[in-house]
Amino acid sequence: MASPDVIKKIEEGYAKLQAAKDCNSLLKKHLTKKVVDELKGKKTKLGATLLDVIQSGVANLDSGVGLYAPDAESYTLFKPLFDPVIQEYHNGFAPTAKQPATDLGEGKTSQLPDLDPEGKYIQSTRVRCGRSLQGYPFNPCLTEANYTEMEAKVKGVFEQITEGELAGSYYPLKGMTKEVQNQLIADHFLFKEGDRFLQAANACRFWPTGRGIFHNKNKTFLVWVNEEDHLRIISMQNGGNVGAVLERLIKGVKTIEAKVPFSRDDRLGWLTFCPSNLGTTVRASVHIKLPKTSARPDFKKICDELKLQIRGIHGEHSESAGGVYDISNKARLGLTEFEAVKQMYDGVKHLIELEKKAA
Repeated sequence: MASPDVIKKIEEGYAKLQAAKDCNSLLKKHLTKKVVDELKGKKTKLGATLLDVIQSGVANLDSGVGLYAPDAESYTLFKPLFDPVIQEYHNGFAPTAKQPATDLGEGKTSQLPDLDPEGKYIQSTRVRCGRSLQGYPFNPCLTEANYTEMEAKVKGVFEQITEGELAGSYYPLKGMTKEVQNQLIADHFLFKEGDRFLQAANACRFWPTGRGIFHNKNKTFLVWVNEEDHLRIISMQNGGNVGAVLERLIKGVKTIEAKVPFSRDDRLGWLTFCPSNLGTTVRASVHIKLPKTSARPDFKKICDELKLQIRGIHGEHSESAGGVYDISNKARLGLTEFEAVKQMYDGVKHLIELEKKAA
């Protein structure tokens, strides 16, 4: 049972959200008085409460989603809040719906030929997924020993990749030299200590213990260890060859999974810290220059209809620079991994056609 102090903070958080006129988060929309009363006293086996779930969205009223899962059990214990948020964010994925079986796209990457062979529009392509290690909670419930243990496990996997295109080096954040740090920042690889959304979710404890970055020699395959999720596995390269990028990601995921089992839920698929990133957890994106199309007043509407998400090139909560946008698939749940990548691929292909017509 949650303590009276925690319950009081939950009620204060609810009141703050209701009073905030300019807050449009999914948390505010779905955290009703009925939901608060039903959930405020509950606690997971690892000790997570509704306060842990909502505190980031209460502190940051400009959040889009506004809630996080401190551990896997939170998705079921706090279902009355998570389910409607998940349903709205993931294109109507109902509380009774079930994530389809994994299909990373093995043997299908030839269906994704280069989107921009002349290199006029797409600067780079990236496909990433999140994974959680089986048997561990998410950031707010992890101990310092958990972080160290998890890092040692995945570092052991990286050390066994000695040949082929995935071979590379692991760089722990703890004790990292200034020289290595500057190089990784220059490569846009280094994640900094959590942004304010993660800080408020209590996801940055014991920093930098257990955190680090692995990348291959060509800097086209990258794994973030214990940033927002236990693992962020990323494949990327310049240009628009989505098939080649996906092919490399599949190889990387399979290599790690063979040694370290991941946490998967029968209904929600691959489980991670943020409800926007469940199911496939796949975010396939391009940095693309669309000066004419992006100037249209209905640009956002077009992207919404194509099930695409638009961000600035410096990631979430950033603006576009010089008409260059980061465009990705929005849905991660209720479709397979390959379908998520294909959704981005087909949508971007359409945007390039619009740009060509406008020229």
